[in-house]
Amino acid sequence: MTETTWKQSAFVAAPLCLAGYGLIRLVDSEHGPGPDWTLGHLALLGGLLMFAPVFLGLRRLALEGRGDGGGGAVRRAVAGAGTALGLLGMVAAAVQAGIDLVVGACAADRVGMDELFGDVQSVAGVKAAFYTVGPLLFHIGLLILVVQLAALRRIAAWRPLAVVVAIALPAALGLDLMPVAGLLLLLVLAPLGERAATALPSPAGRSVTAH
Repeated sequence: MTETTWKQSAFVAAPLCLAGYGLIRLVDSEHGPGPDWTLGHLALLGGLLMFAPVFLGLRRLALEGRGDGGGGAVRRAVAGAGTALGLLGMVAAAVQAGIDLVVGACAADRVGMDELFGDVQSVAGVKAAFYTVGPLLFHIGLLILVVQLAALRRIAAWRPLAVVVAIALPAALGLDLMPVAGLLLLLVLAPLGERAATALPSPAGRSVTAH
């Protein structure tokens, strides 16, 4: 697989892995140690890590085209901030998934898992960094980038709205809606993979809006 193909496929594989995690979670009624827990969190971890080329690809799309002068500087700053926040959040969420995998491997039952989670989260800074504030940056960064692309008319306006819904559903109504969130992100991101993988700054500044 070439580097360009890998970058392009990440736009499909990353949200599919998040949806897969959600589906596996639905069949794991105990949400405890075992094959379902391990498989689901491996899918989650893989999906999160594959968002690295997604964030970088969205940044390339935002910087594609004419970007001279002050407007170009603002565009670079916004794209850079969105990418940096998204990658930081991705790392935080990936660490959380890794902790979940280790806890699931070490505990004998759900009670034991809860005890281990309590021990981990009682360490100063861990809960904020990897469970609350840190992973939130993932969503903020993604939203910044897709809103910027919509403002630049690189993508249709409904795509940022779909990202908002994908973020809000699990946060407001529970993780049982992760499959829906993953499919919404797939709908938003999959058509952008080829363009993002090959995007380069162009003096002509020509681009095609994805609807």
